[in-house]
Amino acid sequence: MGGDHGLSVTVPAALEFLEQAPDTRLLLVGPRDDVHAALARAGRPVDERIEVRHASEVITMDDSPASVLRGKRDASMRIAIELVRDGAADACVSAGNTGALMAISRFVLKMQPGIDRPAIASQLPNHRGGTTTVLDLGANVDCEPRHLLQFALMGAALVTVLEGKERPSVGLLNIGEEVIKGNDTVKRAAELLRASPLDFRGNVEGNDIYEGTTDVVVCDGFVGNIALKTSEGLARMLGDFLREEYKRNLATRLMALLSWPVLTHFRRRLDHRRYNGASLVGLRGVVIKSHGSADAYAFGFALRRACDAVRNGLVERIAAALPRLQADDAGAPGAVAAG
Repeated sequence: MGGDHGLSVTVPAALEFLEQAPDTRLLLVGPRDDVHAALARAGRPVDERIEVRHASEVITMDDSPASVLRGKRDASMRIAIELVRDGAADACVSAGNTGALMAISRFVLKMQPGIDRPAIASQLPNHRGGTTTVLDLGANVDCEPRHLLQFALMGAALVTVLEGKERPSVGLLNIGEEVIKGNDTVKRAAELLRASPLDFRGNVEGNDIYEGTTDVVVCDGFVGNIALKTSEGLARMLGDFLREEYKRNLATRLMALLSWPVLTHFRRRLDHRRYNGASLVGLRGVVIKSHGSADAYAFGFALRRACDAVRNGLVERIAAALPRLQADDAGAPGAVAAG
């Protein structure tokens, strides 16, 4: 029900996903009449692979996390997360209010032992033909050093799940590679990371995300969200500029026709929709956050990410890695125990 488009995007994306993943079932949560009407418009009746769960309330993009936790207990977002808690669903995917999704997920599902806060993690394309996992992308504006250490562990576990790398490399996003660079929080986080069992490669800069210097890049949510939105804006601008140049006159239009296969491949590589769907890691359940502006094509990728996370045991892998983090965090000089 959330995001900029609601049912006009989520229902078509869900139906296409069912065709691509024949061994899955979908629980569509929202006002029953509205969801059934959207299914009817799409020409798909409810069957054994689709179940509609009624919710009498919907969380808007303007609702504050605090107000949502106090009220709207029959909201579609909350019911969807409770389905994961109760084992009726393996994952929750939402394009709705990010703050509300974080707050409800943390309250309903609880955090894994040794993790203070969930983080938003996603994969961005890099120059090496793969992806770089970046976190946090907006969940935690203010972080302590131990939080960045926890993000690094969860990011490494996520890469292991999605790409099969048993010991992914980790970089700490900073304003320079030198050890002396950065604020006190980043410097202290670097010390904890160097003492950890992770394959920590030191400080990295913004350009390293797209160079693919490390498999995982760690930062606080304020920095990460700005980096993400800037990247998406740049990708759209480059695509628009290229389109404008090819439409300039008849000669450029003919050149566009000749280079159409190259342009198609270029556009696909720059299409940020293919990387939609960020994992809320650290929770005792799988929750995937889609962009609120996602169209049906992009929302479909969020559904795929949820399916991959469940099939590859993301939550279980993070839980298995936590004892190492707890032992290292407790033993590091000056470390502060998670509370």
